[in-house]
Amino acid sequence: MARRRKRAEHDNHERWLISYADFVTLLFAFFVVMYAISSVNEGKYKTFSDSLNVAFSQQPDAVSIAIVPNQEEQRLKVLVDKRTARLVEQQRKVQEQMKEVHDSLRQMMAPQIAQGQIGIYQTKRGVVVDISASTLFKEGEAAVQPGAQGVLQQLARVLSQKDQSVEVEGHTDDVPIKNAQFPSNWELSSGRASSMVKTLISYGVPESRLVAVGMAANQPVVPNDTPEHRAQNRRVSITLVSPEFDRLNPPAPPPPP
Repeated sequence: MARRRKRAEHDNHERWLISYADFVTLLFAFFVVMYAISSVNEGKYKTFSDSLNVAFSQQPDAVSIAIVPNQEEQRLKVLVDKRTARLVEQQRKVQEQMKEVHDSLRQMMAPQIAQGQIGIYQTKRGVVVDISASTLFKEGEAAVQPGAQGVLQQLARVLSQKDQSVEVEGHTDDVPIKNAQFPSNWELSSGRASSMVKTLISYGVPESRLVAVGMAANQPVVPNDTPEHRAQNRRVSITLVSPEFDRLNPPAPPPPP
């Protein structure tokens, strides 16, 4: 008997449609899940998150606050407002105290101010007393002259009654100096500041509250272009530092709420 011929098998070129359909179905399911996740209620999610934080931090007293986040926000706002009000009140009292010192010094040293020997003004850092170098020292020297002792004694009486730090800065003009005692204006300005500090200590200002700084010619009040302007720049600045800028005695933090 003759053998039957086998039917020729044809390749199915459309089988990829099955895989493609599965892929599209999975992709659709993926986007449905993503949409569902994006629609979570933010308020409930935050409450859930706060509750977990409380549970893991073992703070049972805060459970009620975590459950009602609006109450927590209100409580924090009240605390912040109270703290801000206390800070503003502290700053107001400090400004009033510094103004009293400023007015008292101007009244006490009115004659010297009128003669141009002393300048007194108030800045953010505190009350500044500028004393002309010619009132305090001989040219090129750092020893305080006897004639200036009376003014410094009056100034020390006021400073010794306060609790703030006192910064004493020596300033020169831009004319170079070079001798056996002072090789440059740095040494001259530092020496004059140190002499002023020693004098204030001798009149009762606590040593722990004093700072001496030599500035040389780096902070002129006017350009060094005339003899008169150079004379203005040769000075000693004594600053009663406001508590917020006090490096030696930083202000105490406000009491906790």
